[in-house]
Amino acid sequence: MDASLGPLVVTTEPALLPPRTPLHGRFTSVVPLRPEHWPAIYKHLGGEENAWRWKYMMIEGLPNEEVCETTIKAWSASEDPIYYAVLSGPASDPASEPAGILSYLAIVPNHRRIEIGSVILGDALKRSKEATEAFFLFMKHSFMDLGYLRVEWKANHLNAPSLAAAGRLGFTYEGVFRKHMIVKGRQRDTAWFSIIDAEWPAVQKGFEVWLQDSNFDENGKQKKGLKECRE
Repeated sequence: MDASLGPLVVTTEPALLPPRTPLHGRFTSVVPLRPEHWPAIYKHLGGEENAWRWKYMMIEGLPNEEVCETTIKAWSASEDPIYYAVLSGPASDPASEPAGILSYLAIVPNHRRIEIGSVILGDALKRSKEATEAFFLFMKHSFMDLGYLRVEWKANHLNAPSLAAAGRLGFTYEGVFRKHMIVKGRQRDTAWFSIIDAEWPAVQKGFEVWLQDSNFDENGKQKKGLKECRE
């Protein structure tokens, strides 16, 4: 064996494509995006009052119902990215509705890498157990069900909230791809982050500890942050 070529992989079998199945947790469900989700998506993410949420996204936003309906219909059929709706509660709760969007993208089964991106969350999910659990469900599905060895997170290097979220969720910063993209007529330098399979058990444990009822007081305030729970 020639070690100068790098370590051999355990298997050369490709990872699986995400099969568009719902992912259920205690606090939320992440379900494949469907055309009929558009009214709820518009409620939480659309209109001029929500235009600011789309600052670092690839599109300008969902300024009116017609654009929202057309966009959600197109995204529901997309193969890469594969879009999912994040529900405001578990799917078993009749009051739950789509209040955010996540996606799998840059999906490369042969090299067993996948990215989590196109993240946009409404106020109902901001700084919530539901949002954190949604990321956990997505990441766990990638490593444990689909067989990926690397899960990526990429962000405009000026997008401070996304950079902070990557660190909180357990991603390792890898550097900046300079002049990586042109988005909305502007040059974008892209910060790259990843979690690899060897790191996943510690990251998983952190999520599980953070999500325990004992980590929250009677007012729902966390006792330990997610980073602390990984330590």
